[in-house]
Amino acid sequence: MTTLKVVSYNIHKGKSAFGKRVSLADLQSGLTQLSADLVFLQEVQGRNSRFESLHAQQDMLANHLSMDVCYGCNAVRTDTDHGNALLSRFRIVEHENEDISDHRLEQRGVLHARVEIDGRTVHCFVAHLGLFAASRGRQVVAIIERIKRLVPDNEPLILAGDFNDWNEKLAPYFDHELGLHEVFANSPLRIDNELPRLKTSLRSMMDGRGLMAVDQLAPPRTFPAVFPWLRLDRMYQRGFTILSAQVLKGRPWARISDHAPILAELELA
Repeated sequence: MTTLKVVSYNIHKGKSAFGKRVSLADLQSGLTQLSADLVFLQEVQGRNSRFESLHAQQDMLANHLSMDVCYGCNAVRTDTDHGNALLSRFRIVEHENEDISDHRLEQRGVLHARVEIDGRTVHCFVAHLGLFAASRGRQVVAIIERIKRLVPDNEPLILAGDFNDWNEKLAPYFDHELGLHEVFANSPLRIDNELPRLKTSLRSMMDGRGLMAVDQLAPPRTFPAVFPWLRLDRMYQRGFTILSAQVLKGRPWARISDHAPILAELELA
């Protein structure tokens, strides 16, 4: 069996929570200590023609960590652009970025990469969804349609990123349509320094065998990083056994971005 350490992180364009300090050096150090195998990044600046220290962040991180990399540009400005990126200790066979923007005020995309891990193909999707509920709904439909079209049912898949899903509406769509499960809801070892909130009553906490229905556990709080309260970031999977899931809080993570990263250990079944 192959065990993977998987991170998802909105890095806030390489700046601290309030944008006053470049935090890439701290980010490099933090990711180095994690020794992750797959890193799903959002709000990565691929181009910054004003400040060289913020330019090509995905390549800078990949070179520092000796990882393969791919980048999907979503938002283009006069001097900058930013989007999603995947860092991988395994070979990225191919990748494609799909524009799932719902309106002109928010440029959004989903980065789809095929990664070769111990002779098997693992599909990695990095997503950053919109701020409006209606937009997120249509973007989820686009992601589901892409997965149904391009990913065979027997090939493992990880979908991670910033879903802006603070009202916790999207998980049933991924479960029902694709059989994807959120890692915190199904982890035997959940480490996020909060008592898991159950969405159901005490009566519905027990299944027919008298066991707690772990799929009712709420996703983690990840925003703002200094005092996480909103549940914005997610990691979904199929084809893996979930060993653990945690939110990385405190130093150095609270100083790097406005989001807290999530880390899961997944065993390739």
